[in-house]
Amino acid sequence: MEKRMNWLNDELGELKNSGLYNNIRTIGSAQGAWITIDGRKVLNFCSNNYLGLANDPRLNAAAKKAIDEFGVGPGAVRSIAGTISLHEELEKRLAVFKNAEAVICVQSGFCANLAVVPCLVGKQDAIFSDELNHASIIDGCRLSGAKILRYKHCDMEDLKRVIKEAKESGLYRRFLLITDGVFSMDGDIAPLDKIADITNAEDIMLMVDDAHGEGVVGRGGRGIVDHFGLHGRVDVEVGTFSKAFGVMGGMIAGCRELIEWLHQRARPFLFSSAATPADTAACIEAVNILESSTELVDKLWANGNYFKEKMNALGFNTGVSVTPITPVMIGEADKAHEFSAELFKEGVFGSAIGFPTVPRGKARIRVMPSAAHSFEDIDFGVAAFEKVGKRLGIIG
Repeated sequence: MEKRMNWLNDELGELKNSGLYNNIRTIGSAQGAWITIDGRKVLNFCSNNYLGLANDPRLNAAAKKAIDEFGVGPGAVRSIAGTISLHEELEKRLAVFKNAEAVICVQSGFCANLAVVPCLVGKQDAIFSDELNHASIIDGCRLSGAKILRYKHCDMEDLKRVIKEAKESGLYRRFLLITDGVFSMDGDIAPLDKIADITNAEDIMLMVDDAHGEGVVGRGGRGIVDHFGLHGRVDVEVGTFSKAFGVMGGMIAGCRELIEWLHQRARPFLFSSAATPADTAACIEAVNILESSTELVDKLWANGNYFKEKMNALGFNTGVSVTPITPVMIGEADKAHEFSAELFKEGVFGSAIGFPTVPRGKARIRVMPSAAHSFEDIDFGVAAFEKVGKRLGIIG
């Protein structure tokens, strides 16, 4: 390494010394309730594969069929020569599924936020942002050049205060409020009904990132807008296919004019190659499954509730979660990493989450029971948590 890059060793050493270095495990099998890591079969409590669709035979078959018909790559960005009939079919199906006028699909949920925010606001404008919003929202806001005005997490009185001060300042042309729907590290839900009341009354554009609500909340997993019955009152709904849908990609739903504007100005759409035929066909099949039955969504919730009940009975702190996402609060990052390592010895893959993903002192093991797990799987995981928790003094 050249001398001018030596600072990297210093920074990496600091991460390791502070317990913030992230050791990334390599998986040697398909995603599922159990996975193979380093040749060992372990219980998978980390994945965002909420409905167990990442290795579902129906999605696999749809992807293989698409490869036979369309090949493995799109060949270009969608605006030049990369849009295929599967892309348009997925967007039409999603518009119906989401009860939206139109949908545009991009390469990921992260790309969706980078695509839409700079198309809505710029340097003359302001964004009201929940302080716990996801990194992709934050990056989209920064890219827009708009002034970012944060409000306390899900605190409507603080939101009203920030809005009042911003409007009275006379500094801004347009306003946009952005919130996660389901907050991925805590498992709580934004009070979107109350937020919509405020933004609609103040004539403020409203955008929700429903990455962790898609396939989880709402009728048959239709998301947080459906959960609160806010169709027509939320201007922009962002989603991802990499979690409950089990695939890859992202989408933006809204009025026809918004989607037309994004076709013309959204940079990830215009300057990055389209999603592959296989991914797109698998997403269409995921929509088919969600529209046909609520079985997987119901199983996900049953498993999440079962895990929480067991963990709370043992004395673990599972935070403020009201969804299957279950943070097991540990405290300091080094202790969380130790807990994760000990869990792995017991046959459970549960990653530690620390700063900067969550605030300092609030490190945790983020557990994600999925529809793929059985109650017996969950009992195995709970038993491992109990052993490690007692060994490390987290529970009595």
